[in-house]
Amino acid sequence: MADSKIEQYLIDLMITYQKIDSNLWLLDDEEHTLQGVAIMQADSVVITRAEIMDVPKSNVLELYTKLLEINATDLVHGAYAVDKGKVVLIDTLHYDTMDYDDFRAVLDSFSLAITEHYPVLSKYREK
Repeated sequence: MADSKIEQYLIDLMITYQKIDSNLWLLDDEEHTLQGVAIMQADSVVITRAEIMDVPKSNVLELYTKLLEINATDLVHGAYAVDKGKVVLIDTLHYDTMDYDDFRAVLDSFSLAITEHYPVLSKYREK
């Protein structure tokens, strides 16, 4: 039996993960394209986050423009953001009202975003 509904949902979805702490899971699931995705529960908020790449030193304006365009047109759940020099994909859910379908939709969206957006965003990486 899982300690939380997050862990139970990960088990139900057959996602490979490590439990790092009582409220932190690190996904390492190549089959679902969810390597390096972290899920944290902080009080009543569930945060799903993936570091996508470093922010480059050049072409930053073009990268930010592309991230905003993707946020506006091609993401169902979550958003791209910049944190401490990293481009991250992030989403939040309210733990108390989160159900299996909500949780699955976030992970599906992350998987799709990583698969489809990384080739586009990687063009902005430092050479």
